[in-house]
Amino acid sequence: MDRTEVLQGLRKMRFEKLLERWQRSELSQAEAAEALGMSERSFRPLG
Repeated sequence: MDRTEVLQGLRKMRFEKLLERWQRSELSQAEAAEALGMSERSFRPLG
């Protein structure tokens, strides 16, 4: 496993945790998007 695969896996895990928190209403859509470094508008289709 190379560095790129490790980093991609870490990003995916972080996204999944934030998505779960958003689904449980622990975070707003804007807060989840900000934590991921993206706009709220970009986060909407993912959630």
